[in-house]
Amino acid sequence: MNPPHPMQTGGSFKPNKRTGKKKNNPLKKSRVVDYLDPKFLSRFTNDQGKILPRRITGANAFQQRELARAIKYSRHLALVPFVAQDTA
Repeated sequence: MNPPHPMQTGGSFKPNKRTGKKKNNPLKKSRVVDYLDPKFLSRFTNDQGKILPRRITGANAFQQRELARAIKYSRHLALVPFVAQDTA
């Protein structure tokens, strides 16, 4: 076994270990996502119109798949834009 590095104090040195705050689930226990509610679905897209990932939204895997499907349905019905409005 190698001796510890001279600058290392203690045995629990983990420089890349980050502790983050757990996100609250935005959908609570709901298993149904309404694709006809563009205001609610806009919370899960960024300013460019891209769907936000689970690590940002805080939804579980099942809910994230339902959100993505609902956003895509509402895009096809022209309730939510595919891309953001160009301000220039």
